[in-house]
Formats: sequence, C-alpha cells, structure tokens
Amino acid sequence: MTEPLLAVQHLGIAFPNNQVFKDLNFKIEQGDFLTVIGENGVGKTTLIRALLGLVKPSTGQIKYYPNRKAIKIGYVPQFRNLDQEYPLTVEDFVGLNIRGWLPWLTKAEHRQVQTAMAVTNVKKIKQRPLGMASGGEKQRAYLAQAIVQEPQLLILDESTASLDNEMKYELLDLVQNLNQTSNITVFFVTHDLPLAKKYATHYLALRPGQQQFGNMADMSVEQLKEATNV
Repeated sequence: MTEPLLAVQHLGIAFPNNQVFKDLNFKIEQGDFLTVIGENGVGKTTLIRALLGLVKPSTGQIKYYPNRKAIKIGYVPQFRNLDQEYPLTVEDFVGLNIRGWLPWLTKAEHRQVQTAMAVTNVKKIKQRPLGMASGGEKQRAYLAQAIVQEPQLLILDESTASLDNEMKYELLDLVQNLNQTSNITVFFVTHDLPLAKKYATHYLALRPGQQQFGNMADMSVEQLKEATNV
C-alpha cells in the first residue's frame, strides 16, 4: 500500500470577513500527481501558502509523514517575465536554491545543479542570462531550481498559465517524467482542465464552501468543468 505524504484534516482558514476554507479534507500519497482546480478566488493560492507553512490554519491541520521537517518541498511559481537585464545566468539561477551563489558550491552541489539542468533541458543554455531566455526556458529554469535539492513534493502554482500550448505540454511532460521516474509527488494548481485531465492521477475540485476529491480517471473534462465552474 502506498504511504501517505500528507493529509489535510478538517482544515479551516479564515481572514477578517473572509472564510476561505471550512472543513477541507484530502490526502496525497507518495508519488501521486494531484491537480487542484477551481475558479479565481476560491483559495488555491491560500492552500499552497498553507502547505508551505506561510498561512496558519484557523482550524484543523496539515499533517506531513513522518513530519514536516523530513519533507523537502520544491516550488515553481506562475510565469514571471523577468527583465532582459536580469543579471544571473540560468546556471547561477538554478544554484541559488542551494546556497545562494554558484561559485561557492561544493563539487557535489555543483553536480546537483548540472543534473537538475540536464533533467529539465536547460543545460545547453546554462550560460545564457535568464532575462534573455524564452518563456518556456524561464519556466524550465524555475523547475530546475525547484528540483535541485531533490524534493519529495513539487508544487506548481499556475506554472503553465502564460505559456503557449506547446510549451505547456513540454513543461508538464518533464514534470510527469520526474513524477514517474523519481517518485516526486506533484501538487499542480491550474485552470487548464484538459491539461489537468491528461497528467493528473487525482483531482481536488474547489468551489466556495464545497470540495470534491477523487481519481482523475473517473472524471471527464466536462465533469471537471461542472465540479469547478471553471
């Protein structure tokens, strides 16, 4: 039986005049590929912040197995169109997630950076300033930075939203490969229902005051649309 990575139990998150979640429940098993879908404002980003420990639950808990300190988390943000003058090369940028600056890495850490760039197909542009990279290359560099420390959980926050279709599928192919070959658990937030259907093994559909969690194989794109109002 697959071991759980985390369980969200009776989670409630409230801000002044805004109850984001109330009694939210789901679990993620090790090696799962979970997609979280729902309309804007339903709390997807708040849920990510809670998983990262940046927002404290009002009620309930997020339980990691065996504990939070034992779980490394990689994070890929929404597309950021960095200025062309952004000074770091792709290689330096990926290395930031180890110690903050590549030249001071150990040989073993340097190998980690090279491996992450190779896996995400950015090694051939490693000396290119990140600001001069294409949109797809930037997101692959963010993915490389997220996996350089070999996380157990990879969180993608609308990471394909501003990419064209070819680049979306290219990025998710890489993520799926990591999921299947390295057993990295994926938590993927998206509005793109066909993309979610193609790659995810489980889904969490959110609507105000409602949740639906289950196997993606049991849902069509139309059923996902009905469950989320997207």
